[in-house]
Amino acid sequence: MKFEKIRVEWMHGERVARITLAAPKANIVDLAMTRELDAAFAQCAGRPLNAIVISAGGPHFSFGASVQEHLPEQIGEALPALHALLRRIHEAPAPVIAAVRGQCLGGGFEVALACDLVIADRTAQFGSPEVKLGVFAPAASALLPVRIGQAAAAKLLLTGASITAEEAARCGLVAKVVDDLDAGLNQWLESDFLPRSPSSLNYACQAARMAMARAFGDDLARIEHLYLSGLMSTPDAVEGIRAFLEKRSPQWAPNQGGKHEKLV
Repeated sequence: MKFEKIRVEWMHGERVARITLAAPKANIVDLAMTRELDAAFAQCAGRPLNAIVISAGGPHFSFGASVQEHLPEQIGEALPALHALLRRIHEAPAPVIAAVRGQCLGGGFEVALACDLVIADRTAQFGSPEVKLGVFAPAASALLPVRIGQAAAAKLLLTGASITAEEAARCGLVAKVVDDLDAGLNQWLESDFLPRSPSSLNYACQAARMAMARAFGDDLARIEHLYLSGLMSTPDAVEGIRAFLEKRSPQWAPNQGGKHEKLV
């Protein structure tokens, strides 16, 4: 597959795969980029890797998924494709490290959440602003509580607020905060990953990911259903997205309440 929105490099004697989002400055994780990322991770399967790095060209990791593709006529294809990619990342044969600078929001944040570890420089900002558009972040709703706890996750998911790299490190979301992202990443690879056995790292990943297994299994599937069959049937979800695209304030429907669906 020819890549147009990402780059794939094999480094350190082909023991590290570096996958770079290459559509700056926004690096929108649209359906085309999602498919390319999925193909890149498919190339990693079965290889004796010590690490896989997801980084980004430009000043920002990603502004998020395509808002246009969240309209009703496209979301039924785009959302399952993104979730399939996140599962592919979760099942990668080596530790997956997100190297983040600048904005890491929405669908881009969900890509980072699917990784095993996050390293960030001091410009990094993390958040799920979807609720401001009248929708919510499906994958982040499943993954973020596992990563940082229910209460801390709710603060981000229900307000759309962003946190800095330092704040993300304090809650355990970011493993390392560095001044120089590339130098810090390379030093980390050389000290903690390249000296290890690829096969042992593979098994260590399988074991360490067990806590995320339910989130990637039943939880994500149920939340995806809630989004597609519940939320997207409401007028406010479509209004919020259209208002963003049309650069105007949303006009929420009066006296509209959501229907409660039992997820557990």
